[in-house]
Amino acid sequence: MKRSWLSGPYVIWMILFTLIPLGIVFYFAFTDGTGQFTLSNIQRLGAYLPILLRSAWMSIFSSILCLLIGYPVAYCMSLASPTRQKIYYMLIMLPMCLSFLLRTMAWVSLLEDTGIINNFLRSLGLAPLPLIRNTGAVILGMVYNYLPFMIMPLYTVLIKIDRRLIEAAQDLGCNQVQVFTKVILPLSVPGIVSGITMVFVPAVSTFYISQKLGSPGAVLIGDVIESQFKGAYNPNLGAAMSLILMALIFLCVGLMNHFSGTDDEEGVATL
Repeated sequence: MKRSWLSGPYVIWMILFTLIPLGIVFYFAFTDGTGQFTLSNIQRLGAYLPILLRSAWMSIFSSILCLLIGYPVAYCMSLASPTRQKIYYMLIMLPMCLSFLLRTMAWVSLLEDTGIINNFLRSLGLAPLPLIRNTGAVILGMVYNYLPFMIMPLYTVLIKIDRRLIEAAQDLGCNQVQVFTKVILPLSVPGIVSGITMVFVPAVSTFYISQKLGSPGAVLIGDVIESQFKGAYNPNLGAAMSLILMALIFLCVGLMNHFSGTDDEEGVATL
């Protein structure tokens, strides 16, 4: 208790930049333009359900792609020497040092109709490809920008796996596939769940990637929320949408905490 005052700055930070903003969101979500209490903003969200579902499935698909790409990368990193691990870690995190906007605009320069890829195809006498303004381009942008969020949790979990468990499984007659499916994969489930959550949360609320790489007719929930605050200037409806999206994210984080802890304990108990 004598050191409880050390938590003072953290408590003040949480109040100023978490609790108060959440309170403002709740206030606008349940009031109208005159400040009167209303549920109309929540009731109007049914019209945007298809957009929310589209955002959810694109985020889930992007998370699965990040897992399929990131798991082998993280596994190879965990098997490398300490020096190589530092090099690989730096290479993965290096793009994150650049601005998110610059990374997205780089893909626009690559994929647009007069971009680098299509100009190269024209130089070969081939017809240009529709690489931008479609769902595939948006998913590509999500995977590229959020892939490090998948690799890092996986790498952190895989590097901590006790190699004696792998040696014990091999001594008991397990081949490489059985070692992976029965030892490595179960022990890496917390990293998988954490990685999927860390990719899904920013992907489901993104708006800049869809604006630059997607088609004007295929908007995501993040685009709609931004338009309510900037274009239509309806902060009450925008706050209601943000509230529903926040609830979805909290649900995702809750599932992550539940399954990561349970799976970790069950995996240790099974071994």
